[in-house]
Amino acid sequence: MSHANRVVAFQGAHGAYSEQACREKLPGYQSRPYKTFEDIFIAVEQGDAELGMLPVENSMAGVVSDSYDLLAVHNLHIIGEYYLPVRHCLMAHQGVNVERIHTVYSHPQALAQCHSFIKRHGWNRVAVYDTAGAAAALKEEHREGEAAIASALAAELYGLDLLAEQIQDSANNTTRFLIIAKDGIIPMPNVGCKISLLFEVRHIPAALYKCLGGFATNGINLTRLESRPVAGRDWSYHFYLDFQGRMDQVNVQQALEELKFYTHNMKVLGCYPESLRPESQGAL
Repeated sequence: MSHANRVVAFQGAHGAYSEQACREKLPGYQSRPYKTFEDIFIAVEQGDAELGMLPVENSMAGVVSDSYDLLAVHNLHIIGEYYLPVRHCLMAHQGVNVERIHTVYSHPQALAQCHSFIKRHGWNRVAVYDTAGAAAALKEEHREGEAAIASALAAELYGLDLLAEQIQDSANNTTRFLIIAKDGIIPMPNVGCKISLLFEVRHIPAALYKCLGGFATNGINLTRLESRPVAGRDWSYHFYLDFQGRMDQVNVQQALEELKFYTHNMKVLGCYPESLRPESQGAL
């Protein structure tokens, strides 16, 4: 499947923050847009792309639930992660100044994340499917008095003027991405790693407490725990767990052995090099 060589799939239009993550983390790859998150998984599974860039959580908006749900039902592996600082920019047609703007278009989350800036100017807000799509539509339709909020990359790709940069309310707005592939990897020795897995707890008293106890007794740092409903099974949930470690470490093997006693359908999603968040790395 050589046609997939050096192609990374992302969701959205060219200029999306996901494409910016592709360019920064995987500069040697061609980034290719797909309409939905599921399209990313299918592209990687079918060999149309070697890798996929998948947003899973944002420091302000929270979890991207579709991404976690798709990780449960597809058999792809996580081989890396990347934290992208989100820097929202205001853009419009060349020659348009801020005083002429009356309406701004963007994804609902981007509009919410720039609430103070928009309110200060008294502009109307119109929600659209994605940030880069807002920039592309603005370029095509030549609307007067209207602007878009998107990435600086989108402004560059669509030939729009940057009128203001970093207009988001929070300076720490960050999105975490996972890199997915058909095959897992064995990280290089002496590299700090993270393991992601999912599991369902057995119906026994204090099951989740017992599941996590093995990580505490083996000195393992948990970095994320997320519950999601199991598709097609009412009132059933599985848990996504991220923790620091490598599969070849004795304490990790012992913790996973203990975990198996209290769970079923445990699935290791990947062991991959850890990326620190732009701010301090947290723990559970």
